[in-house]
Amino acid sequence: MSTALLAVQTLNGLQLGVILFLIAAGLTLVFGVMDFINLAHGVQYMLGAYFAVTAYGLTQSFPLALALAIGASLLVGLILEAAIFRHLYGRDHLDQVLATFGIILFLNEAARMTFGANALSLSMPDALSGSLRLMPGLLYPVYRLVVIGAGIGVGVLLYVLVNHTRVGMLVRAGASNAPMVSALGVDIGRLFMIVFGVGAMLAGFAGALVAPIFAVEPNMGDNLLILAFVVIVIGGIGSVRGAFVASLLVGLVDTLGRSFASDVLRGVLSSSAANQAGPALASTLIYVLMAAVLFFKPAGLFPARA
Repeated sequence: MSTALLAVQTLNGLQLGVILFLIAAGLTLVFGVMDFINLAHGVQYMLGAYFAVTAYGLTQSFPLALALAIGASLLVGLILEAAIFRHLYGRDHLDQVLATFGIILFLNEAARMTFGANALSLSMPDALSGSLRLMPGLLYPVYRLVVIGAGIGVGVLLYVLVNHTRVGMLVRAGASNAPMVSALGVDIGRLFMIVFGVGAMLAGFAGALVAPIFAVEPNMGDNLLILAFVVIVIGGIGSVRGAFVASLLVGLVDTLGRSFASDVLRGVLSSSAANQAGPALASTLIYVLMAAVLFFKPAGLFPARA
């Protein structure tokens, strides 16, 4: 295991972590404030990637495509909230799961019919297409470093908004006791709409950011949605700080586990046995992490105060 390889995989883990945070931050607020299980949140990530590809084809400008993708993601999120989701508030969680799962199927098929089943890609911005020398023998793509920086920047911005603004105060109060906030005269419907819109916008931003790196295709958000739910359980439902810390932990554990599990097992097993057991172990490490956290802190690392 070389130092350069470890550094590269650590940075890759951080990149996965910040992408998970952008998805999980909105999801944990929706779940914590609104007590609403939105399985269709991963679809917003997919739509953000498709919006970015489409906007870039029209404008040939990556910054403009990114801005249009964020705006379109926000608009679609608000439309879904007004047309469908607000009618499910207060309903049983099973009703919410079934309805949002139906939205997943509908939007995935709509994307396949509109853009085709083949994977699309977004051109890397020329200014960010190079690599940066971090240490002797280690070159790392500039764009991936920008993704990490953007995710951390959004995390800081969300922390300020949630902890030091009036809207953030209402969000925190809603996460603790939404009925009491409503009884005090706050328009809880508007608060829910703002939270849902911000969550959809963040997920779309994540999709637009990864469009130059990963294949843009239908169902691309499904696997990340599972990881996002793991993140909010580990971090604590309704906690942005918990989502940030848990996202980085999950990203690092998942990436480093997939890269080095077989190498570690070779110290105690034969090479053939390690090669077989390594991938299986790597795929379960994040769930082992979740079980360990919940054993010691059943409400998560940083649960929203009730």
